[in-house]
Amino acid sequence: MQKTITKHVYAAALFLGLSLLSFASHAVEFDEAKVQIREIALAVEYAHSFEQRATGLMHRKSLCDNCGMLFKYSRPRIAGMWMKNTFIPLDVAFIDDQGKITDIRGMQPHDLTSINSSTEVLYALEMNLGWFAKHNVNVGDIVEVAIPK
Repeated sequence: MQKTITKHVYAAALFLGLSLLSFASHAVEFDEAKVQIREIALAVEYAHSFEQRATGLMHRKSLCDNCGMLFKYSRPRIAGMWMKNTFIPLDVAFIDDQGKITDIRGMQPHDLTSINSSTEVLYALEMNLGWFAKHNVNVGDIVEVAIPK
């Protein structure tokens, strides 16, 4: 009986925490990172803390043509993304610790399916759906990243 109550309290606390994180997502601030893919130079939002990565591009209604968000993980890992509370169709490029794009995957608004990298990566770069194809950016291309200290 005690284990059941503990599980329910834990589940309720987890739900409340995630709900508050979602509610507070509008207040999350992001730094800026510089990204270069061949001759294309971009200034993108930079999500490196857990809170920033959990919030990502949630609740945004639009994203300018060359705007995006760079996610940096604490260490190389199989990364997964989903589109909870995200209104913009996006592409994600998963990038390994050498800067090589390992995967480019499309994601649709509000889809809760986890989109995973095929190998361990250090970064993920989200851009508008079709951006990578439009700019002829492909798996195997090298991404140079300059992040704030």
